Amino acid sequence: MLELRNKIKEKKPDFIRQDYQRRKRLARKLKWKKPKGIHSKIRHHFKGRRKMPSPGYKSPLRVRGLSTFGLKIVRVASVAELQKMQKNEGAIIPKSVGMKKRLEILKKAREINAAVLNFNVSEAIAKIETAIASKRKEQPKAQKKESSKEKEAKEILSDEQKKEFEKMEKDKLLTKKV
Repeated sequence: MLELRNKIKEKKPDFIRQDYQRRKRLARKLKWKKPKGIHSKIRHHFKGRRKMPSPGYKSPLRVRGLSTFGLKIVRVASVAELQKMQKNEGAIIPKSVGMKKRLEILKKAREINAAVLNFNVSEAIAKIETAIASKRKEQPKAQKKESSKEKEAKEILSDEQKKEFEKMEKDKLLTKKV
């Protein structure tokens, strides 16, 4: 049935809106709208004109909505959803899933040999791990700088000066205009 769908799709024309080439705003979208004019050649199905969408261009019912591999498409946003998947289903990880969670999902998919349709699993895992590693390298440096400055300030100031400094900061917060 997948082969039949591919043959049908090869013959299917591009359904482009009537007179799209005359109007810039239509050319940008290339979205189909049914022609409604009385004298429309496309609406009348004249020979040599563009084709209109019709039920004959549909794919067979058994393979409608399946991926190119013949798998049912399932949206997976967590590891639990991935584990519920069946053998004839392929996972699609949404864009809204964060990097760490995506990494967990991809690793689990590799373990259970689940098909992930919108990622090459091994490449994606490597890419995410390098990104996380580079972020971890950047974070401690910023924290160390702050902590060293605080240590220097604490060493220089005596106990009385620290108390005065804290009072001044509290006063600033209390007297701050909104």
